[in-house]
Amino acid sequence: MTDIRHISIDDYDYPLPEARIAKYPLAERDASKLLVLKNSKIQESVFRNIGDFLPEKSLLVFNETKVIRARLQFQKKSGSHIEVFCLEPMSDYQIAFASLPPVRWKCLVGNSKRWHDEPLEMVLKSPQSDIVLTAKRIEKNDQYSIVEFSWTPSETPFATVLEIAGEIPLPPYLHRDAEPDDRTRYQTVFARFDGSVAAPTAGLHFTMPLIGQLHDKGFEFDEVTLHVGAGTFKPVSAATIGEHAMHSETIIVRKSLIDNLLTHLEKHIIPVGTTSTRTLESLYWIGILLHEKGMDIDNIHLDQWFPYESHDTLSAATALEKVSDYLESNKLTQLEASTALMIAPGYNMRVINGLITNFHQPKSTLLLLVAALIGNQWKDAYRFALDHDFRFLSYGDSCLFLPEQ
Repeated sequence: MTDIRHISIDDYDYPLPEARIAKYPLAERDASKLLVLKNSKIQESVFRNIGDFLPEKSLLVFNETKVIRARLQFQKKSGSHIEVFCLEPMSDYQIAFASLPPVRWKCLVGNSKRWHDEPLEMVLKSPQSDIVLTAKRIEKNDQYSIVEFSWTPSETPFATVLEIAGEIPLPPYLHRDAEPDDRTRYQTVFARFDGSVAAPTAGLHFTMPLIGQLHDKGFEFDEVTLHVGAGTFKPVSAATIGEHAMHSETIIVRKSLIDNLLTHLEKHIIPVGTTSTRTLESLYWIGILLHEKGMDIDNIHLDQWFPYESHDTLSAATALEKVSDYLESNKLTQLEASTALMIAPGYNMRVINGLITNFHQPKSTLLLLVAALIGNQWKDAYRFALDHDFRFLSYGDSCLFLPEQ
């Protein structure tokens, strides 16, 4: 595979006026514009008509992650405000959200210099009884702090505490505070599993009636989970891709999904969003990893450069079968791993052959992923969108990319 490390990020820049960034969602989720790139031709439609453009019997793969209310606003007795942004738990996600106190999380801390050794406290109003939430910083490093949370009454799970205390973490480029409507609109209708600090935004356009209509037309659906981290908003600040450290994220995939992929490899597998794309493509490379390292790996992690190193060439079917065999041999019903997979031009897709996505920031790893799929046609698509009043980024309009096979 082509080594992508020399790629200049300046080649993936484009002018994005502030006025083109959608600050709020449309009143109807599926009323957003849809840019369709199919057979090298670009046209405009409405998202609710996406079924008119999808290849027959396509398998659409959603990301079922749910955005947590990750922003906690504390006030010290001195009056200083400290924001504690929950990134990810130090333990398993499901355990962390169901946990009673104490729990420890990796966090970003705003106004960090004003937080010394003293615990922070806030009182939360609850229908049953007030909850007193305490945060204590255990460790501080360059990337994040480890914060221990405790609360009383102690029989309340941490998921409930976050629901009461936290704010939805809107993307920084919206330049506004979260509002009550964001609690539902910055969440997909199929979100199930707590864990993300950013929405898988391509899924925001779907409604349950639209999903039903697509199902009636013969399209199939399946799900993965990738808990989106704050690194998704991190711009590539280095001159070349090789100098950029890709963020790592947790993926959870049921064995039934892998079996479903195996039956659809000769058809169209279309992820809904870049998060689903990274998850599905990671499965191929995890299969390669298992092939090379054996089936006794406990903590599976996919490094960002692994696909660009020298490996045995396996078909997608063989690689996915390796993952399925790993789960069977370990008597597991789902795979939990971490991935830092970077997909950039020069990368060849192994599992997917289409993509539903939003428009992404200039010089972002998400735009690099799009360019890996459709090549320099990304420039034509984005130019078309800018010329035809499409709305950009998380609350913006949508794309369906179907590259020529």
